[in-house]
Amino acid sequence: MPHPDLDAGLMIETAYAKVNVALHVRARQDDGYHALESLFAFAEHGDRLSAVASDDGAIDLIIDGPFGGALEAGPDNLVIKAARALQAYLGDQRGAAIRLTKILPVASGIGGGSADAAATLRLLARLWDVRIEAEELAGLALDLGSDVPACVASVTQMVTGRGERLRPHPVEGLDGMAMLLVNPGVGVSTAQVFSGWDRVDRGPLDATSLETLVAQGRNDLEAPAIAAAPVIAQLLGALEGHDGLVLARMSGSGATCFALFDSDAAMADAAMAVQAAHRDWWIMETRIRTA
Repeated sequence: MPHPDLDAGLMIETAYAKVNVALHVRARQDDGYHALESLFAFAEHGDRLSAVASDDGAIDLIIDGPFGGALEAGPDNLVIKAARALQAYLGDQRGAAIRLTKILPVASGIGGGSADAAATLRLLARLWDVRIEAEELAGLALDLGSDVPACVASVTQMVTGRGERLRPHPVEGLDGMAMLLVNPGVGVSTAQVFSGWDRVDRGPLDATSLETLVAQGRNDLEAPAIAAAPVIAQLLGALEGHDGLVLARMSGSGATCFALFDSDAAMADAAMAVQAAHRDWWIMETRIRTA
């Protein structure tokens, strides 16, 4: 069907990029999922979703943006799945015409698909003017993927289990920090990275302070991700040594890495240096989102 004009009656939502400031893999559970302990934080920037309502029950999706070509707008797209899940939960057939502008790299460890699904739930709840509690949205979100519930609120939080146990966890000095996101343009399989984890429990995550996160936090998936895509080690090396650097670490199962800086100026200088040396790498200058 022709896509309606998305400039009339438009509502907009940002799908904020997610970073795992630390990610500790503790055990494999009976259900096959790994028990995780992670501090999630979110960037101020991300993908853009926009939508207008329709009354025919149709969910129509178009995708554009720098990374839009990597996705299909079919029934397996997480935006479509999120919209259908909310429709089913509400028990009615309100529809929407949605545009996803894909700014974040696909399958890159910064929650792009999960953030898109969560943003779709937030956007359509507003568009359709429905009253739904955050806990209800989080319940719908978990069926869409382990990271989706945390992306619904998109605030700094501790995430445990397979993503179903969440609690807000502000860390003094973290909110508002200058953050550089860099992706080397390679994809890594989350399943492959998890299967390469050495199954050594290196201890719990202490997120009581930024200093502790820097000194004792880790990403237990870094080593298997580097084994799958050695360029990640090169990327981390490119982020090290810059003035004002507080922390450089891989996010999620890779391949995107992030660097936190003590000032916007330090971040900008590092971004220029990295981009000059690696012109084919994707870079985003942003900040940690403040709740």
